[in-house]
Amino acid sequence: MELFKERRVLTVSALTALVRGLLEENFEQVWVEGEISNLACPQSGHCYFTLKDAGAQIRCVMFRNAARSIKFTPKDGMRVLLRGRLTLFEPRGEYQLVADYLEPQGIGGLQLAFIQLKERLAKEGLFSELHKSEIPKLPRKIGIVTSPTGAAIRDILTVLSRRFANVELLIAPVRVQGEGAAIEIASAIDDLNRVGNVDVMIVGRGGGSLEDLWAFNEEVVARAIHRSAVPIISAVGHEIDFTIADFVSDLRAATPSAAAELVVRSKDELTAELEALAHRLDVSQLRRLERARALVTALARAVTDPSRILGHLSQRVDSLDARLVREAGLILDDASERIVTLSARLARQSPALTLERSAERLATLSLRMDHAMIRRLACASESVGLASGTLNAVSPLATLSRGYSIVRKLPERSVVRHNSQVAPGDRLELRFASGSALCTVDASRGESESLTAPPRSV
Repeated sequence: MELFKERRVLTVSALTALVRGLLEENFEQVWVEGEISNLACPQSGHCYFTLKDAGAQIRCVMFRNAARSIKFTPKDGMRVLLRGRLTLFEPRGEYQLVADYLEPQGIGGLQLAFIQLKERLAKEGLFSELHKSEIPKLPRKIGIVTSPTGAAIRDILTVLSRRFANVELLIAPVRVQGEGAAIEIASAIDDLNRVGNVDVMIVGRGGGSLEDLWAFNEEVVARAIHRSAVPIISAVGHEIDFTIADFVSDLRAATPSAAAELVVRSKDELTAELEALAHRLDVSQLRRLERARALVTALARAVTDPSRILGHLSQRVDSLDARLVREAGLILDDASERIVTLSARLARQSPALTLERSAERLATLSLRMDHAMIRRLACASESVGLASGTLNAVSPLATLSRGYSIVRKLPERSVVRHNSQVAPGDRLELRFASGSALCTVDASRGESESLTAPPRSV
């Protein structure tokens, strides 16, 4: 490139933008096959995954508008064929494929989606015979849900006109293929239930490829048929065509004409003028559709697709959102760990724990005090016993019991210890070990003297 013939310093953003431009210019549409891994579909509606084979891998993104068009459910390990353009996600400096089409290998995407939905609804019981109603034999009003310009409505009207021209018909015109057709069909079924007086409904269209019949394989149509209070005959495609609507309906007809034959008795056919008008309407609508399609194609080529810029911005928002979630998780983990540590420290320093330990210590000390008091009392009791024995040995009562007595001089009751304390005529009280006696002193003598006459007692 001329850009690099001379020295020119680029910023990382400028270099990345140049590489992105080169990739998008030279790889605007590529087909790649490989195995899906690391599939993630956040709430934004975008799908992120890795496409890999035995030797390499590449990041892929399918933005919301393209992801809505996928009829099957991608899963990790599924081998797929992808159509997209190569670009560069500048914030990470990684090249990636922006997919706009995806189909599984080995089995078509629509066929896989058909099988997945059929298995899921069968598990829910939508195909059970318990939920099917009997078709009335003589309906007065028939509701028809189909395209107003398709072959199916012509066939149904032809057969009904031939078999029962006077039956009242209520047609709910809908698109039977293309984007939004399934929503119109489900809404029409609900509308005919709200109208009232409709005895039976025919829901269907003419034959076509699996893609053409896909509106009748949509879940919204199946659930509308299941909740319908009016019995429904499904008439989709040819005899070999089976759709989800056929399994849910109360009765399946092989073709729209067969449905008309099943619902009423025979009447005259529709007039050729009606068929001619229907054919002219078909041609007019097809021509108008072609003109509109050509105009849309021309405008699309002239206008730069803003979805690329929006796609990159949306991808960056998803990346920042994932980063925010990770950072918030780390902060919460740190805070939770700190709370656990502080709780453990608080538990170790809890007043309740201190009180419990103090109570245990108090109980131990109280027990020790009880034992000490018992020992002290025992020692004191032993000492008291010894002192009591000693006291008894020197007690005056013990002396009196050996024949001695205590002499008190009356009236002062002073103890007489010597004969000089008394004189003849003094009154004395003698205290014995048991009892006492009163006496009068006749005479007193010293230790070497003896009394010739005993004292007189009173």
